[in-house]
Amino acid sequence: MIVKTKTTSLKTSVCLLPPVSHFLSKRLIVEYCRAKAMGRGKIVIRRIDNSTSRQVTFSKRRNGLLKKAKELAILCDAEVGVMIFSSTGKLYDFASTSMRSVIERYNKTKEEHQQLGNPTSEVKFWQREAAILRQQLQNLQENHRQMMGEELSGLSVKDLQNLESQLEMSLRGVRMKKDQILMDEIQELNRKGNLIHQENVELYKKVYGTRDVNGANRDSLLTNGLGIGEESHVPVHLQLSQPQQQNYETPARATKLGYIFLHMVEYFN
Repeated sequence: MIVKTKTTSLKTSVCLLPPVSHFLSKRLIVEYCRAKAMGRGKIVIRRIDNSTSRQVTFSKRRNGLLKKAKELAILCDAEVGVMIFSSTGKLYDFASTSMRSVIERYNKTKEEHQQLGNPTSEVKFWQREAAILRQQLQNLQENHRQMMGEELSGLSVKDLQNLESQLEMSLRGVRMKKDQILMDEIQELNRKGNLIHQENVELYKKVYGTRDVNGANRDSLLTNGLGIGEESHVPVHLQLSQPQQQNYETPARATKLGYIFLHMVEYFN
């Protein structure tokens, strides 16, 4: 069955009725055609009178809105903040970062847009920014003086304990760094000492490798108490120790090395 109806805009529309429409009254047929003309599944946006239906609709729409906000933040890398208050005053919210940062960014952006068209507001804005920076600088200077042990009269016991903990942590970090540098230097000195020792051993082998040819020179060196064979294989090891008084006397080993050098010169000459 085909029925012609008039919509609110006084236009005539054609409505195709189902086969059982002859059992319906004229009023129901008109309502059916009007609802179909508005679109399938379309709901009139107005307050729901039934409290139960209203609560169910609120829960569904709220969950859908929060889900869409989360998807928007993830898919588009957007900073999103949503706040929902129910009719009973209960709060539901979502923020991609934190609600505080979203609100602060919103207020700051709003102020900046307002100041673009108002030079006076722009001057006030930069004055506030300068005041904030001055306050931050003052706080840093005060903290630095307290770290240096100055201006401690206004601090409580808890503040002093916190300051002491900070200083201990800083001192511990400095000591660890210093010890690490010293250990690296000692390892490097040990490495160089071992290389020098190895070079001395190789040089000794080259000079005194043939005993028959150079036996006399070697015997003369041993007679002088040099003991090269005994000291040539002594490894060199350095480690951290307490500072000691300097000994300005010439070490015996340095004297022996001097004799070795002189005899080597005489041998090669």
